[in-house]
Amino acid sequence: MLPNFDEIVANLEFLDDWEERYRYVIELGRLMPELPEDAHTEANRVHGCASQVWLETRREGEAGDPVLVFRGDSDAHIVRGLVALLVALYSGRPASEISSTDAVEIFDRLGLREHLTPQRSNGVRAMVERIRRDAIAAKAE
Repeated sequence: MLPNFDEIVANLEFLDDWEERYRYVIELGRLMPELPEDAHTEANRVHGCASQVWLETRREGEAGDPVLVFRGDSDAHIVRGLVALLVALYSGRPASEISSTDAVEIFDRLGLREHLTPQRSNGVRAMVERIRRDAIAAKAE
């Protein structure tokens, strides 16, 4: 089971070495529940990532500010771990909180982005933009 985001942050802050952090991010990807094959659709695919990435968004609750639940997957281990980080950060939160939470700034603060290739950083940005677009659309409905 995927730990909550605060626990993930505490664990990352405890790890001094980037290689240990890298392994931890990969482990988070392994802990994330599998995305069913039938959810690997073009509609769920995130464009702008070098690896294949899928994000499924489910709305719960009332219109206006529904809670969004995310599930995701990737064909690359480290990217699947980055998806897990974003799922832990955003899933189960109201759309208004999601649209105002800057994951890129959080990744910078944790020192994650400085160790990612430019392609992976662009992929993280694409995933965050997709999640935020889904939140804005959910609020508007």
